[in-house]
Amino acid sequence: MKKILIAAILTGFSVSSAFADTVRMGTEGAYMPYNGIDDNGQFIGFEIDLGNELCKRASLDCTWVKNDWDSIIPNLKAGNYDTIIAGMSITDERMKEIDFTTNYTQPDPSKYVALADASPDLNSGVIAAQIGTIQASFVVESGATLVEFSTPDETIAAVRNGEVDAVFADKAFLEPFVNESGGELSLVGDDVLIGGGIGMGIRKSDSALKEKFNAAINSMKADGTLNELIKQWEVGELF
Repeated sequence: MKKILIAAILTGFSVSSAFADTVRMGTEGAYMPYNGIDDNGQFIGFEIDLGNELCKRASLDCTWVKNDWDSIIPNLKAGNYDTIIAGMSITDERMKEIDFTTNYTQPDPSKYVALADASPDLNSGVIAAQIGTIQASFVVESGATLVEFSTPDETIAAVRNGEVDAVFADKAFLEPFVNESGGELSLVGDDVLIGGGIGMGIRKSDSALKEKFNAAINSMKADGTLNELIKQWEVGELF
């Protein structure tokens, strides 16, 4: 995990200092098409383009910070960065810990992927999901056996090596793997809508920063540029 080294005094990073200094945008960098890192080590993806435009509209100087998914909320709360913009669905459980901006995607369908020659029982089989995701919670509630992995790529590998019967994740993430698998993998089951769309995670104390990003998100919805990005990156339903 890459972490920013900061003095302990910055743990309580205030809204006023956020506007005076660089706003640090925390992302996973491992969940395309939402966020990733290219061969040159540069951040790419829907949320990178979106975040850069939001910062421009909010007149904020922003920089990107990579953080593993399983510690992304604790490190926001600890002050290692100032926002989460990492394909994070808005849920009541997460809102007990952090705040969210208005959503910048509609609820995106989740989907199962299995080996093409398999017929998995999605209700009682062994299903992989990334740890701490809404898909992991859904699998538990469905009655299937959940196997959690730290990274999304590990969930795909678990299907390929026969460790699990299927993987459950965002359809937009899974489809490229299926399309590039040469017939090895296939989408199975119905689309499943869970969560309240995706928003930026922000510390509860940073209400002014939240409102700046809300205004920027709403302006992108109003002028159609958000829908243009959604279509470009094929990440879900249009507003």
